Amino acid sequence: MQIFTVPHRSPADWFCQSVGLDESLPLLHASFQLCLELALISLERLNLLFQSSPIKTLISSCPLARASLNLWTLVVSRSPGRLVDSLQEDLLFRINNVFNLSDKAWAGSSLLCKWQDTIGNYIAVAGQDNSVKIFNRHGLKRTELKLPGHCVGMDWDQDGDVLAVIAAKSRFIYLWDASVNRTYHIDSGMRDRMSFILWSKTSPLLAVGTVKGNLLIYNQQTLRKISVFGIHRKKITCGCWSPQNLLALGGDDNTLSISTHEGDTVRQTTLGGRPSEIHFSLMKMDEMSTKEDTIVSVSVDKKILMLFSVNDPDNRIELTFQRHYGNIVSYHWYGDGYILLGFSHGYFVVISTHINKIGEELYQARNHKNSLNSVTISPTLNKAASCGDNSIKLHELSELKDMSNVVHFDEETSLDQLSWTHDGQLLAVSTQKGTLHVFLTKLPVLVDSFGTRVAYLTSLLEVTVSNQVEGETPVAIEVDVEPTFIAVGPYHVAVGMNNRAWFYALVDHEPGFNKLKDFEYLGTIARMCLNSVYAAALFEGKVQLHMIEGKCQEEKNQMKLFPDDERKGRILCHALTADFLYYGTDSGHVECVFLENWKTASSYCHSAGVRSVFPDLNGTWLVFTDDQNSGFLFSPVNSKDWFFELPGFSPTVTGVLWDNWHGNKGVFVAYDNDKVYTYALHKSTIYGPQVVLVGSTALLYSQKPLLLHNGELTCQTGDGKTGKLALSTHSFLKTGTSTDLPLGISTQLSQALMLKRFHEAWDLCKSAGSDTDWAELGKACLIHMEVDLAIRVYCISGNVGMVLSLQGIQGTEERNLLAGHLAMFLCDYNLAETLYLSSSCPAAALEMRRDLLHWDNALMLAERLAEDQIPFISKEYAIHLDFIGDYVNALTHYEKGITHNNTFQEHDKVCQAGVARMSIRMGDIRRGVAQVIQHPSRILKKECGAILENMKQFSEAAQLYEKGQYYDEAASAYICCKNWAKLGELLPHVSSPKIHLQYAKAKEADGKYKNAAQAYESAKDWNNMIRVLLDHLNNPEEAVRVVRETQSIDGAKMVARFFLRLNDFAAAISFLVLSQCKDEAFDVAQQHGQVEVYADIIGSEATQEDYQSIAVYFEGEKKHLQAGKFFQKCGQYSRALKHFLKCPNTEDDLAVEMAIEMVGQAKDGSLTNQLTDYLIGESDGMPKDAKYLFRLYMALQQYREASQTAIIIATEERCAGNYRYAHDLLLSTYRELQAQKINIPAEMATDLMILHSYLLGKIYVKRGDHLKGARMLVRVSNNISKFPAHVVPILTSTVIECHRAGLKNSAFNFGVMLMRPEYRNEIDTKCRKKIEAMVRHPDTSELEEETAPCPLCGFQLPENELMCSSCKNKLPYCVATGRHMVKEDWSVCPHCEFPALHSQFILLLETETVCPMCSKRLSVKQIKKISD
Repeated sequence: MQIFTVPHRSPADWFCQSVGLDESLPLLHASFQLCLELALISLERLNLLFQSSPIKTLISSCPLARASLNLWTLVVSRSPGRLVDSLQEDLLFRINNVFNLSDKAWAGSSLLCKWQDTIGNYIAVAGQDNSVKIFNRHGLKRTELKLPGHCVGMDWDQDGDVLAVIAAKSRFIYLWDASVNRTYHIDSGMRDRMSFILWSKTSPLLAVGTVKGNLLIYNQQTLRKISVFGIHRKKITCGCWSPQNLLALGGDDNTLSISTHEGDTVRQTTLGGRPSEIHFSLMKMDEMSTKEDTIVSVSVDKKILMLFSVNDPDNRIELTFQRHYGNIVSYHWYGDGYILLGFSHGYFVVISTHINKIGEELYQARNHKNSLNSVTISPTLNKAASCGDNSIKLHELSELKDMSNVVHFDEETSLDQLSWTHDGQLLAVSTQKGTLHVFLTKLPVLVDSFGTRVAYLTSLLEVTVSNQVEGETPVAIEVDVEPTFIAVGPYHVAVGMNNRAWFYALVDHEPGFNKLKDFEYLGTIARMCLNSVYAAALFEGKVQLHMIEGKCQEEKNQMKLFPDDERKGRILCHALTADFLYYGTDSGHVECVFLENWKTASSYCHSAGVRSVFPDLNGTWLVFTDDQNSGFLFSPVNSKDWFFELPGFSPTVTGVLWDNWHGNKGVFVAYDNDKVYTYALHKSTIYGPQVVLVGSTALLYSQKPLLLHNGELTCQTGDGKTGKLALSTHSFLKTGTSTDLPLGISTQLSQALMLKRFHEAWDLCKSAGSDTDWAELGKACLIHMEVDLAIRVYCISGNVGMVLSLQGIQGTEERNLLAGHLAMFLCDYNLAETLYLSSSCPAAALEMRRDLLHWDNALMLAERLAEDQIPFISKEYAIHLDFIGDYVNALTHYEKGITHNNTFQEHDKVCQAGVARMSIRMGDIRRGVAQVIQHPSRILKKECGAILENMKQFSEAAQLYEKGQYYDEAASAYICCKNWAKLGELLPHVSSPKIHLQYAKAKEADGKYKNAAQAYESAKDWNNMIRVLLDHLNNPEEAVRVVRETQSIDGAKMVARFFLRLNDFAAAISFLVLSQCKDEAFDVAQQHGQVEVYADIIGSEATQEDYQSIAVYFEGEKKHLQAGKFFQKCGQYSRALKHFLKCPNTEDDLAVEMAIEMVGQAKDGSLTNQLTDYLIGESDGMPKDAKYLFRLYMALQQYREASQTAIIIATEERCAGNYRYAHDLLLSTYRELQAQKINIPAEMATDLMILHSYLLGKIYVKRGDHLKGARMLVRVSNNISKFPAHVVPILTSTVIECHRAGLKNSAFNFGVMLMRPEYRNEIDTKCRKKIEAMVRHPDTSELEEETAPCPLCGFQLPENELMCSSCKNKLPYCVATGRHMVKEDWSVCPHCEFPALHSQFILLLETETVCPMCSKRLSVKQIKKISD
């Protein structure tokens, strides 16, 4: 025989979880459920589960599951090895077969067996051997009843005390009393054989039926017998008692009768077949009714299930079932109107009796392949069992698809009947071969823990001691009796029952324990506790404390009964720690006994009886529950201050466990059957000690918590095994299974903080914390006074202010003072004040209230702590009251604030100002004004003046304003009270235009126009001022001045009208334009021939239409230049050019210039051609000056043509001797070409260089720098042909400067040139003789020219040489000296950007103020040396 138990979750759920798939896949879920159930039918298929490729082989061997093969191959391929290992270790595990019974006399026959009701300590078994054998729950025979014939029926009474038996061939009823093990019999008085026996479940009534349909009702309490004859015509075969003691009987006469306990027949009904099983139940016959009727259900012919009401038997409900189910073997009511039925062909069906779903099949499964012989249910376990073929299957009634147990028999193939004990612990199954098997289906939950060690019941006679936290090997202790309690200590284990206990010592060697002794107490033990030395047993309201080990005499000496004082009441609970014994009494006393001297260390009296006590491991904190189902925590050391009612305490709590992890001090859980509630004790917070409910965790069915270690709860299940449960309140520890859904970071953080796990909270925030999470952690650190950690947290979150504040109090040792600071940081100011006042620095409370502007609190504190501060607080409070408008109280506090102490003069001034201000506001104006006038503050006078002004007291307000030198405000107040005389006196000091305007209007009304005009001017009301000047004072000059300065449009209109009246049209037009009356101005100009004036005035502000009107007017007047000018402005370029070309010779130059500008602006080819023809003379045969053509090309941006033209013009100008003009023309063209990135013609560059050298020569000759001047003049003289207008003067200057500079040979050469006949006569007579002497007596010495490196290749060449003989490049020249440039001494002119030697340019600018190239003004500061 092999026995396996499946966990409480379904196999499909387990499998989906094990391979990591979603349980919600219905196809996968149903597929695996089917395969597993089919696999469990036979041992051979089950064995396949543990072979290679187990699932695939299993499914392929089951025809009904073959359709799921492909899906299973995919699923199992993910983790086949893992699935097999997990199935072996987790899915199936062996359960206990308690005992098996067989007897030769029973061989080959079915057995009749009955468990003792309620208690279940005995089972009565009868075969065909004329006896009933009674066995205890361990399989030991208690007694045997000898009968005159084989047993026909037997039943236990309601309490399980008496077994009643009837036998064939006997009219006696045999009774066995279990309490005294005595058998006796009573005479039934019936002459026919008895066939049926049944005890009532609510009273001591026994019903006995006979084969002829007669009935005997026996009352065991009164010994009364009631005989009822003829209730049935044939054998009574079945029956049932109702809770109301109605008796329903069925017989072979196919009738069902209902009788009272007196034997009176209430109902009798005929059935359509033989009844076989009857039950009473409750059912709503009407869906709208709330009342439930008593229902009788009966199986008819094992085919039909019939239901009818006791009150209405004719209204029957007959339920039939599918034929292939077979016959009804048995059925049972359970739950809220559900019926479980077993059928002979192996089907297992559940139906509903709800009136709207009556007969509906809620669940159907073929539990057994061939046959089903019996079904039964255990309401205690909420399970159902069926047997058939060679197996027993157990189902959860709450989820029938979940099979919790499967018992498979290898040899037995004829299982017969099932019978369950009342408590569901033992299940008996009989076979048709005369054997009985008893299985343990529920283990009594007996458990105890001490620290991390747990002792629990693993079998009826086995106790296991384990310490999984410290990794100790479990120790299994075989005990002599089935215990009713277990106790464990650090070194001992105790088990016992009734008044006796057995003690075992835990040792390091095999088998891990030694039996010490057994001990008898004075009463039945309710609970026992152990520590390392003592045992404390609770019995009959007392606790006996004694040593566990020791000699007899020593044990007697070390033994004591508690309580010492009977007035403390009966002890209901107790607990033992290493140093203390705690117990609670029904009168509410909680006593703490110190074990060292066995004296009461502390005592607390509660208002209700104390039901249970749970101290922590050290005994410093104690949780207890009372008779009102409330929970409390207190410290025996100080129960007055350290006493808390547990928040959210469930009234169904059955126990408390303290977390014994070293870092979780103060954490404990309270548990009931469904949930575990986690609590945390916060000893050190700013609010004082607190207990908080962290959260709850759901318990699985039948789990019993054993111990708590670091958020992990060790529980015992109904099968005796232990398992781990990670509390949901410790989710941040990540100790849950892989299927647990991770909670949000905020939830985990909240849990960690409530459990004071700050390091874990820090890690959470660092990993994924938001700003809100960091703020929450910081707040918790402040509440728990973790200042150092709070500083770190606020550093991370960037709260600089909080960091600085915390650093300021870091190191504060006094708890209340530190807590006060932290409470203030958390804005709990009342708490902060309380803490400050209880600290060594109560003045901090006053300082806090002052900083918070809580003036009432501050004044009350000052009266207690610092009376000298009252005036200063009163002043600040008065200022606050003044601000919010409470003037009455403000005046009172200002008066209280005056110290009359010269040390605090400034303070008194503020208070006196407040008194004056409040006096005015309160209506005491005379007193207030007098005080303000005496007060030195100008600001006070302004404030009070404003107050009086709002109160319509203008005279007093003006007086205060004037005293305070606020003349504008004073003048405004005088205006309000019509005091013009005082206002006139103040006007020189008034700056407000509004006041001046009011005064001006008043003066104008009085006819004082000059004063009015002055006032209007002060008010900047220009229009009114102009009006007065023109209309009343006849002063147009001043009016014109004002209009021109202010640009007043309305004023201009007034002036224009004034001049029109005087026929001064030009002035009128001017002012009409200024007033933006252009149309009117143009009409006046046309009428009076002043259009030219109008055109000049209108300037650039006119519109296109204005310009066109003017142009048309000039066109009509034949004024071509003006017409062209205005046609150009309005964009009519063709008409403009036509008029420009028609201009007379007197205006020719200006007209051509304007035509060129216009054509360049128009970019029109036809206009360009027309103007070009005019300039070259094709239109009139008179070519114009080439400069106009150059300007045209420049305007048209035709730079190449412009450059050629510029060269031509420059050449002409140079030949004419206009060297500066030629130079500037070439320079402007040069720069324009550079700007357009066009290559400079070499001829232009050369001409510009020669002309610039000429100009430099003149500069240096003038400066007296003969050498530089001579060098430049030599360069010019070498190109003397380019200067035909001044050949002789230039050569003469060259000869003179070369002679002065020491360039004798150059002077001789150029002197010889001057002696030519064509030049000789033109030489100045002053110089001729000297030059002739120089030529006649030549001196060929020459000052050698200095060299400088080429800026491009570095070759040394003469300074004034501009062509490098090495790299053959033309070199840039210096605009200051004419020399070639050197890289190390480079600078540029910021205007023309021509290069210059920096040192020479600076030297030149010391005397010159312009650039020698572009003639723009220049200073030394503007010249920057360029390094690259």
